[in-house]
Amino acid sequence: MILGKLLERLDYSLLQGDTSRDISAVIYDSRKVCPGCLFIAVVGARADGHRFLKTAAEAGAAAVVIEKGASLPEDLVWPEALTVIETENTRYAMALISAAWFGYPADTLPVIGITGTKGKTTTTYLVKSILENAGYRVGLIGTIEIIIGNKHIPAEHTTPESYVLQSYLRAMKDEGLNMVVMEVSSQALMLHRTAGIPFEIGVFTNIEPDHIGPAEHSSFENYLSCKSLLFRQCRQGIFNADDPHLEEILRGHTCAVTTYAVDRDDADLTAGDIRHIHEPGYLGVRFTIRDSVRSLPVELDIPGKFSVYNALAAAAICRHFGIGDEAVVRALKEARVKGRIEMIPVSDTFTLMIDYAHNAMALRSLLETLRDYHPKRLVCLFGCGGNRSRSRRFEMGEVSGRMADLTIITSDNPRDEDPQAIIDDIKTGIAKTAGRYVEIIDRREAIAYAIDHGQSGDIIVLAGKGHEDYQEIKGQKYPMDERVIIEEHLKNR
Repeated sequence: MILGKLLERLDYSLLQGDTSRDISAVIYDSRKVCPGCLFIAVVGARADGHRFLKTAAEAGAAAVVIEKGASLPEDLVWPEALTVIETENTRYAMALISAAWFGYPADTLPVIGITGTKGKTTTTYLVKSILENAGYRVGLIGTIEIIIGNKHIPAEHTTPESYVLQSYLRAMKDEGLNMVVMEVSSQALMLHRTAGIPFEIGVFTNIEPDHIGPAEHSSFENYLSCKSLLFRQCRQGIFNADDPHLEEILRGHTCAVTTYAVDRDDADLTAGDIRHIHEPGYLGVRFTIRDSVRSLPVELDIPGKFSVYNALAAAAICRHFGIGDEAVVRALKEARVKGRIEMIPVSDTFTLMIDYAHNAMALRSLLETLRDYHPKRLVCLFGCGGNRSRSRRFEMGEVSGRMADLTIITSDNPRDEDPQAIIDDIKTGIAKTAGRYVEIIDRREAIAYAIDHGQSGDIIVLAGKGHEDYQEIKGQKYPMDERVIIEEHLKNR
């Protein structure tokens, strides 16, 4: 592709060479530079691509994109044959160049972006279910996987790097899909991974303090500001009106606004008559979706108030596309999300589920939801990841100690740490409470213990792993799917 075509939507300065030359590939990893390529020098978390400009030129790059004000190698001399492009932000440039490279797939493929601290994953699957029930062919990009037709690709990031994201959108377009629903993380918005995508719809689920730290967001204000960027990049915005930070999220928005709520009745969509369903081995919720012209009774096989919020967001999206009530009701009933309050049938007397809750905020929300179903006992099995903040272990231990009737402490992904040391940190948190606990270092044995000691009326949650099908130890990922572990245990019991 001609370089000028790749740069057509980008503001840039031409420092050397010309833009009429042909480009063989777009590269942002210096190890993959090939003759005739365009190399984009991106500043990453671990390495600055500007350090490898000389290497890229020597490897035959036809052109490079550099960031204004970036630190360049002292001995760097631009080869005469090299075209040098300077721009304000190379990550933003990479997003626009990638979109051009793949033929701007999002220009003609409606994209629905969902952002928020919680609810992104579940809402994407609910939306996909409803749209497909209405006859659309829908691609999905999110925390668990990327779905392109019948192809399922495990996800590495909630929102992929811009080049990878555009490649997926192109593949979806080529597959004949006519809609895409994707999770949009605050990191992705901050790092311009979604730049250049004209979102048809942007959805705000909620926001709470999270992802604050040196490698993520500098403050809650920065986190909130990044979330709000989606609503300057979409045509229609759909917002949770119950969230106390709604006004800040709306600040600077350029989209049309639709709201939904559970606790207030002045939103465009509301939920009423909420009833929790608790039967042996099953939890669900029934409620009524209301707007100015209709009242629609629905049932979800995903329990809790937050599931009502997710369903309202999905219904608002589908109302935008004129989808009928029958398709909405059927799809919400059928929707399932791997590793998100995923119920596994093991007993006629107690309920067992798998959930991805892997920090204190998520675990608290989960256990509060399950408390609403008045279990005889609430049993929480979890561990914490190694090579991560120790404070997370203390916090999760305290949350489970206060909210669960029994905590089963075990391993998660210990990575390079001693599993027992992680468990000891969790116990430090539990010690602040009067909570009962047992510790079983082997997660398989811990799961077997939870099943074998289940009592009538119990709700048992295996928290932390969710959709993951591996356990990471000392740099290696070993197969570990909790569904398989449960099945094997029931067969051998």
